[in-house]
Amino acid sequence: MTDQQTRILGVDPGLNTTGYGVLEARGKRLQLCEAGVVRGAARGSLTQRLGNIHKGIAEVIAAFQPEVMAIEELYSHYKRPRTAILMGHARGVICLAAAQAGLEVHHYSATQVKSILTGSGRASKGQVQRAIQRELGLLTLPEPPDVADALAIAICHHYLKRF
Repeated sequence: MTDQQTRILGVDPGLNTTGYGVLEARGKRLQLCEAGVVRGAARGSLTQRLGNIHKGIAEVIAAFQPEVMAIEELYSHYKRPRTAILMGHARGVICLAAAQAGLEVHHYSATQVKSILTGSGRASKGQVQRAIQRELGLLTLPEPPDVADALAIAICHHYLKRF
């Protein structure tokens, strides 16, 4: 019996910087295919920024042909409802790109991702980066943090869907 191969696109949504990571999973093994960021227009209108995010994620999907997308759930402090609304827009265009490509989308909370990777839902960014480096056998820590978070989300999906 051969191990099934799956490509997972992990996404850490952001209005200014959206991190992404594409992993190839074959059985228990994970291999990094590509990771990077999609930037919203620094000084554009909300519409332009969202258009850039949608276009960038759509290009990643077209280039790497993942079977599934894993994305971080929306979280915002109650004192900053505007942030939640803006992040909802970013998540919306990212999910739209996935829907247009026919991808299944799974949503994970930041605490769930951290807990799966480090054993603690309150792990620091550095702890998450070191866990990803170890998990993927990387020579250096994944940077910037948006990329590290996207890879963490993809790894979380891999482990939760395997079991």
